[in-house]
Amino acid sequence: MWQKLKGASLLVVGYLLSPLSWWNDLFFNLPIAYGFGYICSLFSPNLFVPCSILGYWISNLAGILMMQFGAVDILQKQSKRNLKKDLLLGLASSSVYTLVILILLQSKLIDVTFLLPN
Repeated sequence: MWQKLKGASLLVVGYLLSPLSWWNDLFFNLPIAYGFGYICSLFSPNLFVPCSILGYWISNLAGILMMQFGAVDILQKQSKRNLKKDLLLGLASSSVYTLVILILLQSKLIDVTFLLPN
């Protein structure tokens, strides 16, 4: 019972952070990425954009992994995980998604200039 409740919680929080919901970026991922970029920019202003991209990627990766772990907790009777496989799958899918977002940003199909400091 507790394992299924923990799995459901991981699944919901993971979904909110994952790239599977189109609306989550505005409320979760972009503020996390902006905050991460801002903290890095305190050390060097040139780190804002690269660290924002890294923060965005990490938040998506965390969401995908949380969803995977939550689904395993809900669906499997025993906790037999292949952690390496889960990490590689999460890394690959999050990287592809982040690459698509970067392409959209570079092609000016998505405008985020209002988020950048002057």
